[in-house]
Amino acid sequence: MEKPGFLSGGRRNRGQMGSNRPQTSPLGSPPPNQVAHRAGPPGQGAGPPGSPPPYSPHSGPPGAPPPGAPPGYSHETVDSHSYGGGLEDFDGSTLQTQNSQLLQYIRKVVGGIGAHLRQAVIGRDSVIDMVCIAMLADGHILLEDHPGSGKTTLAKALGDALTSPESQMPMFKRIQFTPDLLPSDITGVSIFQAKEGSFQFSPGPIFSHIVLADEINRTPPKVQSAMLEAMAEKQVTVDGKCYPLDHLFFVIATQNPLDTTGTYPLPTPQLDRFLFKIKMTYIDPHAELEVLNLKLQAAKQPRAPLEPVSREDLLVCRQLIVRDVQVAVPIRQALVEIAGRIRQDTRVAQGISTRSLVMAVPALQARAAIEGRDYVNAEDLQVLGPYIFCHRMELAPGSPDAELIFREVAREPMERLVQAIVHLQPPPFMPG
Repeated sequence: MEKPGFLSGGRRNRGQMGSNRPQTSPLGSPPPNQVAHRAGPPGQGAGPPGSPPPYSPHSGPPGAPPPGAPPGYSHETVDSHSYGGGLEDFDGSTLQTQNSQLLQYIRKVVGGIGAHLRQAVIGRDSVIDMVCIAMLADGHILLEDHPGSGKTTLAKALGDALTSPESQMPMFKRIQFTPDLLPSDITGVSIFQAKEGSFQFSPGPIFSHIVLADEINRTPPKVQSAMLEAMAEKQVTVDGKCYPLDHLFFVIATQNPLDTTGTYPLPTPQLDRFLFKIKMTYIDPHAELEVLNLKLQAAKQPRAPLEPVSREDLLVCRQLIVRDVQVAVPIRQALVEIAGRIRQDTRVAQGISTRSLVMAVPALQARAAIEGRDYVNAEDLQVLGPYIFCHRMELAPGSPDAELIFREVAREPMERLVQAIVHLQPPPFMPG
């Protein structure tokens, strides 16, 4: 399912689905050294040793904008389930100016992350695009690939791309899943301290901002369920006590689709926790040659490190996207209609969940913002739909590929959606 990088070009008209746009991805620009190094103030919340303070989106007095935020921005708490709103308080010119500044701010932050990833990983532009979208949408990614494809390098580069000096939690951890792994090996364990005469919790590798869950299908279901709680609730439970994870907590899980001997296939509820599932392929020969050339060049003359992006900036971008990128009624209706058609298709044994629709909305908003738009259009759904829904479809025996089924059932809703956007009228709603 891996395709060329699609996040390119600037703002386009509503409903326009053409491909006449520049080929330079905004994820590689602007220069990352323009992204300021910032961190929020320490919080007062309790947690395990090394856990982050409760999220504070910016430093300074209450109501002050985050450092580097566009002029006119005022912070407010944003519900993760409220898509847009509050825009009617501005006149047209003020709204247009403010949204333009917000989009520039988001693209600058994401551009810094993308520059780090593209410097470390060659020939994976589409995967890098999806990683940036998932991080902005507060989702997780499942990579289906072969060994030696660069997944560890990608995850480690993502950890290097972010910084948070106020947090004692490590930015990146890698967990190699094996059949003999125990839940406490990843969540942590309570250790008895003889001097104090009490137990003290020692956090496991799950207490990190970026976690690479390598070959997650090689571990028993008991360990997988521990990951399920961490991914869904951003917390872990040890000895009856709940310990919060960081608000940025982001999982990149991998599984090898070829060597399935001795594996434990992920159940549908576990797959449903991943925003995207990406099937990676071998990079093309030109990219492989570039990898070798850069490796030899780096041995002679190491490249200068790039300036990292603040964790707090990324969390602020998440809020801006949810609040200011609009999701029109026809988009929401198309999502519900596609879900209903998938559930009714006889080739699908189990359809997609309502949770997948809820998770799809911020992903669509994130892609629209990176594309330079303050609204979601039909192209966002057309591009991201297969990555969001196909791995959630449990197919009946003898059914074709899930992506083929999705394209077939989504064709008519997408056509009506395009017409509705062009004519600025909602499409006829067909409940599933």
